[in-house]
Amino acid sequence: MELKGQSFAITGGASGLGLATASRIVDAGGQVTVIDLPTSDGAAVVEQLGSSATFAPADITDREQFAAALDVADDRGGLRGLVHCAGAGRRMRILDKAGNAGSVDDFEFVIRLNLVGSFNALALGAERMARLDELDGERGSIVLTASVAAFEGQIGQINYSASKAGIVGMTIVAARDLASKLIRVNTIAPGTMDTPLLARLRDDVRTSLAESIPNPSRLGKPSEFGQLAVSILENSYLNGETIRLDGAIRMAPR
Repeated sequence: MELKGQSFAITGGASGLGLATASRIVDAGGQVTVIDLPTSDGAAVVEQLGSSATFAPADITDREQFAAALDVADDRGGLRGLVHCAGAGRRMRILDKAGNAGSVDDFEFVIRLNLVGSFNALALGAERMARLDELDGERGSIVLTASVAAFEGQIGQINYSASKAGIVGMTIVAARDLASKLIRVNTIAPGTMDTPLLARLRDDVRTSLAESIPNPSRLGKPSEFGQLAVSILENSYLNGETIRLDGAIRMAPR
């Protein structure tokens, strides 16, 4: 897919992986709609990105809000691509320290945000792409975000790992389901990335995390995620894949 002049939506686009992806698409000549919470820095971010970017505030778990935000991107010449980066974690254990069952609310919160939010991205994004005319053999491309926790979740990540494994599981099904509409679906499973969340950690903790990565022994750069996301959008033969972006790390139990 040629990015220049086409319209793309980026969820979680006001920071971290989403912002890095939005920047890459703008640099390639694409039009970007940054979708993030109303409380995010989305408005300030699009000012920095320039006239090729616009901000559409929305909660991805609110289907009506999310649909309205995607309409903003669709109105800019037709939604051709969606990179879904929005999501979060909330640590929990199956049993707490007293031996009591973990909170189902904490489990459901993360499942709803990460997994149901990803389904909303798939369904609502594909709904708009399917209306478009075919362009160079395809109508659109969707990139989801999982995590290496989908494969090697750590203690305290039962909800997060389940949500991200669900995204991996959806990928090939979605690619097959949407093949008749000429819409591709792929997923990136990032490892330990240098996002604003990790920036809050002490320097010694960040150093320890970096040293646990085989090669290169450093935290991943959001720009590297953005680079891969753009490559997936551009490569019309790449479909149904989950790609690990992790420096060959395999997570330890804790």
